[in-house]
Amino acid sequence: MAEVKFPTEVVDLPSKGLLYPEGSPLSTGKIEIKYMTAREEDILTSANLIKQGMVVEKLLESLIVDKSIKVDDLLIGDKNSILIASRILAYGKEYEVEIGGRKIEVDLTTLKDIELDESIVTNGVNEFEFELPATKRKLTFKLLTSGDEKAIEEEVKGYQKIDGIGYELTTRLKHQIISVDGDTKRASINSFVDNEFLSRDSVAFRTYIAEITPDVDMTSTYTDAEGNEKEFTVPMTVTFLWPTIDL
Repeated sequence: MAEVKFPTEVVDLPSKGLLYPEGSPLSTGKIEIKYMTAREEDILTSANLIKQGMVVEKLLESLIVDKSIKVDDLLIGDKNSILIASRILAYGKEYEVEIGGRKIEVDLTTLKDIELDESIVTNGVNEFEFELPATKRKLTFKLLTSGDEKAIEEEVKGYQKIDGIGYELTTRLKHQIISVDGDTKRASINSFVDNEFLSRDSVAFRTYIAEITPDVDMTSTYTDAEGNEKEFTVPMTVTFLWPTIDL
């Protein structure tokens, strides 16, 4: 039987592929995805996948042409970029959202990538350094992948079952930090986050991470009733992947 050929598009990754290991297909900074078909609509409407929170992962697994690429390995910003490109290819660039009681139509093709600053990167190495402004402790950290986010979510759910507190912030920090003053032992990192990480240092650290993380800039503008241009963050509502559902 002849191989079925689907129309495809190549998506540029915000990370430019610089943080993926040499030899990884993601290190090219591009990824090929196919257009959605009825098969992907089955994924989007699967009650079981929706309940498990696995819809996006299974959708991207189906759309990515190179099956050696694992969704878990994607940096979060790259995953977001692929998801937005997939949505545009499937349903068009127009995306209607509600802001302040008004329906606003966003052109998804106008959203720009926040690209990775190559000057702070060692090619093929997802590792960065930051000196905390208050205590002068030196942290080495990584940018999170889809797999990291999945592990964090599971841990947070576990904590919530125990005492109702998810500890999402500290759990995320523990997954992101690779070393503290050169100490890579997991017990040392966990102890630092729980007992020594001052709030002012934590805020500065998280601000720096946000500044260097490659992603899609979800900022857009609209004109209000008085004719003033206002900026807002484009929300990914239920209609992002299911545009036939009324807001």
